[in-house]
Amino acid sequence: MEVQQRKLTRFQRLCYSVGHVQNDVCASMWFTYLLIYFTKVLGWPSAEAGTIMLIGQVADALATPLIGLQADLKHDHWMCKYGRRKTWHLLGTICVLLSFPFIFSPCGVCHDAEGDYWDQLIYYSAFVCIFQFGWAAVQIAHLSLIPELTPDEHVRTGLIAFRNTFTVVSSVFIYLVAWLVLHVSNDPNQKIGPSDQSSFQYVVASGLIVGSLSSILFHAGLRNASQPIDAGNESISTIGDTTISTEIKDTTKVMTANKQKTIKEHLVSIKLYQVAVVYMSTRLFVNLSQVYVPLYLDEQGLSAESLAVVPLVMYISSFFTSVLTQFKTMNKYLGRRLAYLIGCLIGAGGCVWVGLGAGKIYTTYEVYAVAILLGASSSILLVTSVGLTADLIGQDTDTGAFVYGVMSFVDKLSNGLVVFVLQSYFHQNYRNVLAYVCGASTILGVLAIGTLLQSSDYSSILCKKTYSVKT
Repeated sequence: MEVQQRKLTRFQRLCYSVGHVQNDVCASMWFTYLLIYFTKVLGWPSAEAGTIMLIGQVADALATPLIGLQADLKHDHWMCKYGRRKTWHLLGTICVLLSFPFIFSPCGVCHDAEGDYWDQLIYYSAFVCIFQFGWAAVQIAHLSLIPELTPDEHVRTGLIAFRNTFTVVSSVFIYLVAWLVLHVSNDPNQKIGPSDQSSFQYVVASGLIVGSLSSILFHAGLRNASQPIDAGNESISTIGDTTISTEIKDTTKVMTANKQKTIKEHLVSIKLYQVAVVYMSTRLFVNLSQVYVPLYLDEQGLSAESLAVVPLVMYISSFFTSVLTQFKTMNKYLGRRLAYLIGCLIGAGGCVWVGLGAGKIYTTYEVYAVAILLGASSSILLVTSVGLTADLIGQDTDTGAFVYGVMSFVDKLSNGLVVFVLQSYFHQNYRNVLAYVCGASTILGVLAIGTLLQSSDYSSILCKKTYSVKT
């Protein structure tokens, strides 16, 4: 058998890239506005609001490795003939659509007893768990398609960057809608309150409509890449309705195909845990900054409109940085190591600025510069860390979903625990949360990438070239 690098058309890359949009719009609402919604609109105490997020993150953390295990199995069930990755993607999409709107809606069956949140907690937790299961299924299925679509490291980086670009576009869309509804429904100086209930529902509905259309495009335009067929002078693979034929050149470099790694082999490999720490520190920085920037702005006395505009600036910055990464300038020419270190440095600079910033000039102008730094750093770190995970999987696509499940497990569990602790004990000073906790995550990322690079085995992954495979 001979495996040649698969060439994806622009349309196929587009179809793949939009396959995570529904998750992205929900994630923007979840991380940016969940705590604001529960504390300012529903009037919950900070600890109870943190509990809701913890329940969601733990549910996601537990679901991801289990989904990863199941998504890697080659079942003979009739549904799996649709494709093991896309079957889980479809199931997750349905779960998200049926549950997420209830999270940002009032509880119609709950009692209004002041100080008693147990019935509300149970009500919202049920929908949160269904949502997080669906979100995890879509995420794992979508990420595990990357190694199957192409064996080329730089093509994978391009797919990840395209994916991240649409993540940013989705978030920008959410913040634009939020800015519009909050700008229309509020006095410029009014802060978020119970009267904004309908505004959040409009934002959720708009996001899910766009997400649903994107998911339809993903499923209609892109099928799972089948194993290429040896056809003499051609290597053929099918994606969607298009048959891709690549002529074999005499000058093609050849390497010996390795046996697929088992889950046990991954679990006893130190590289899995090294990459997991890099990924965890990345998600801590990205998610915590997304969660606490709106709360920090509210703490600084900024208007409800600012709670949409400043995150919007963050994501516009992230978008342009993602475009830069998309054209492989950073990861290809600087390498993953240097790109990640640059991302950590930019993020740390933004955290220091938050810690030192004060006064009218800061809240009027400088806060937007901080948003630019945080957004640019988030984009670089995300693309690079997901790229490291794809490199770790390499040609071992049969266990790709499990590896991504492990990454998501440490991500969700760490984020949930940190947010719960911060909401329970340190919710009175969000400046310090952004400055010290997010800053510490960049330091952890630097240490993790440094430890990773000590592994001689992993250096071959960081420096590998693209080859065809013959057996």
